[in-house]
Amino acid sequence: QLQLVEFGGDLVQSGMSLRLSCQASGDRMSYYDMGWFRQALGKEREGISCININGDSTNYVDSVKDRFTISRDNAKNILYLQMNNVKSDDTAVYYCATVPECPEQYDPWGAVRRATFWGQGTQVTVSA
Repeated sequence: QLQLVEFGGDLVQSGMSLRLSCQASGDRMSYYDMGWFRQALGKEREGISCININGDSTNYVDSVKDRFTISRDNAKNILYLQMNNVKSDDTAVYYCATVPECPEQYDPWGAVRRATFWGQGTQVTVSA
């Protein structure tokens, strides 16, 4: 069974950059479309980005588009999220998960319902 572990979360200042990683084990990550999700304190978990198996199709929620980049290295079984120009609203626990598809019309709430294997999350805190 696929297991996912996120790391790279940190306390950063607004406007700075951060890269999150999600290490897969127990199975080949290349079998799955993947997604990044986040949950701020007191709010529902939301999907923010997805990537297809080959890495040649990515989609984003509007709030992170043009600032965040999802990528993957199937040979290393690692999923990445490059976060640039972070804002205080990006403060949340970030999760990676497998998803059944990565549609062009990205539904951040539907993605949460359809995700299967989840990591334990990594905390990102953005200070003003």
